Amino acid sequence: QVQLVESGGGLVQAGGSLRLSCAASGRTFSTYVMGWFRQAPGKEREFVAAISGSGASTYYTDSVKGRFTISRDNAKNTVYLQMNSLQPEDTAVYYCTVARTTTQAMAAVGGDYWGQGTQVTVSS
Repeated sequence: QVQLVESGGGLVQAGGSLRLSCAASGRTFSTYVMGWFRQAPGKEREFVAAISGSGASTYYTDSVKGRFTISRDNAKNTVYLQMNSLQPEDTAVYYCTVARTTTQAMAAVGGDYWGQGTQVTVSS
C-alpha cells in the first residue's frame, strides 16, 4: 500500500523559508515522478513543482521559479521542497503526490497517490 507523509509545514513571516519533506512508502519510487501541489482556502488545488525519477529534470509553476527548489533522495524514498522568500500568497496546504508519468503531465493532471497535506502559513 502506497503511503505519502508530508512534514515541515508551519508558520513563517514573509521573506522566510521552510523545507517540506514527503516520505513515501509501499514500493520503490525511483521510476516515479514526485511532485508538490498546494491548495489555498477557497481556491482549487494547483501545481507547484515536480521532479523526475532520476532527479535530472524538474518543472515549476511560474510563480515559484527562483524561490522554490524541489529535490529528492531515492535512497530514502523522499522528496523535498525548499521554499525561500515566502510570501503571504504562498499560504496553502501543500500536498505531495507521485505518479509514473512526466513532470509536465503531472503538472496538468496530478498524480496517482496523494499525501494528507501539510499547512504552510506566511504572515505579512
